[in-house]
Amino acid sequence: MTPVSRVVDSPLGPLHLTVNPSGQLTGLHIGAQPPTRVATEHTDRGTNVARRALDVASAQLDQYFAGVRSEFDLPVVLDGSAFQQQVWAQLPRIPFGTTVSYGQLASRLGRGSAARAVGHANARNPIPVIIPCHRVIGSSGQLTGYGGGLEAKRYLLSLEFNRRSDARSPGSL
Repeated sequence: MTPVSRVVDSPLGPLHLTVNPSGQLTGLHIGAQPPTRVATEHTDRGTNVARRALDVASAQLDQYFAGVRSEFDLPVVLDGSAFQQQVWAQLPRIPFGTTVSYGQLASRLGRGSAARAVGHANARNPIPVIIPCHRVIGSSGQLTGYGGGLEAKRYLLSLEFNRRSDARSPGSL
């Protein structure tokens, strides 16, 4: 069955949300053009379950950007290799308003020398923001690659650092 999508406005620009007909989030694309063609929610192919899932995802993103949500509670389906799945499973465990390096994340996976592979998996995260790959930075503390662009990554980290109750300066952000 055809996935269903919706474009929502955000401080990052348009976000293209995609859900499967069962209501599981399968993608979030930051930017003007979605990565693939999918049915829009206005077609007959969009199920009520999928539309409700898009409503919930949109509302949670609005809450996140408004500063009243720090975690997401959405059913997701992530299509990737076993290693990518391991990396993506670690990302929501990085606390809101904090960062880790690619090397630290590799060490958490028991693969201390796999920082570059972690970076590649991070770059293929199909649901950024919700699966918070923006919280992973270079070992020097510098911001490195982000599918939505470095300005989007900088914005997300600043949003989170500024909303933490024990906020501290995000350094070079």
